[in-house]
Amino acid sequence: MAEARAGAGATSGDKAGGIILPFALVTLIWSSTWIVIRDQLGSVPPSWSVCYRFLLAGIAMAAFARMRGVSLRIGGAGLLFAALLGTAQFVLNFNFVYRAEQYLTSGVVAVIYAMLLIPNSVLAFLAFRQPVTRGFIAGSAIAMAGIVMMLVHEYRAADVAPDKVLLGAAFSIAGLLSASAANVMQGMEIARRLPMIAVLAWAMLIGAAVDAAFAWIVAGPPVIEPRLGYLAGIAYLGIAGSVVTFPLYFRLIQHIGAGRAAYTSVLIPVIAMLISTLLEGYRWTGFAAPGALLAVAGMVIALRAKKA
Repeated sequence: MAEARAGAGATSGDKAGGIILPFALVTLIWSSTWIVIRDQLGSVPPSWSVCYRFLLAGIAMAAFARMRGVSLRIGGAGLLFAALLGTAQFVLNFNFVYRAEQYLTSGVVAVIYAMLLIPNSVLAFLAFRQPVTRGFIAGSAIAMAGIVMMLVHEYRAADVAPDKVLLGAAFSIAGLLSASAANVMQGMEIARRLPMIAVLAWAMLIGAAVDAAFAWIVAGPPVIEPRLGYLAGIAYLGIAGSVVTFPLYFRLIQHIGAGRAAYTSVLIPVIAMLISTLLEGYRWTGFAAPGALLAVAGMVIALRAKKA
């Protein structure tokens, strides 16, 4: 009996460890990517930085798929789906994100992106008729009120022209909607039939090609910054921020469900705001602090209602 209890305890401990470590890694890595993106904004046009990131990520994800024995042959329909997914997630979304951080601090952009659950739920209702509860609507309204308060703080304290703050908010929202479209696409039947690692590899590679074409049109030929910090940032965003985290996040969803896994979206903006405070000198005021608390509280309420 004692041995059985000991074995059960070990199994329970192993299971907890298998959840806690991926949850912590995903949360910490994605929390830190926002400030790394900020460092990418310099002499290199944003669209080229996005291209380099996902070219590296796509190559690494393809190599990871081969290491796992996952075939990259997904057929014509699979490639079309990957192209649409890559355009929404790795072209539109990140081009908007990088431009948003030209005008807003990284922590504020991260908080806005924590609202991803709201357009996800709206689009899921429109596409798949998934119900939306009153508690979810109430939590979303509270969170959005908090976001508005933080943007008011940014508007008042901005080092750039106030209209640039509004432009940053518009870029953030446009990126949020692009990311939401990509998220909802993963609920389609074709996404369930295809190996996700292979789809992500193709989506990143196709996305990088579209990024390159767009960057060449709007910014001219490729530009690279030989600074070690810039190159290390590309590597960190491409490998840690993409190849490491996506498989871990899918593992979390398999073990604890999408609802609980989504609690990373509550912790990520909190940690991102702390990083922004330390490294960007973000100033907390009578609007910013209550706004951040409202945003996090609203997300918790919305997520709990969504789970129910």
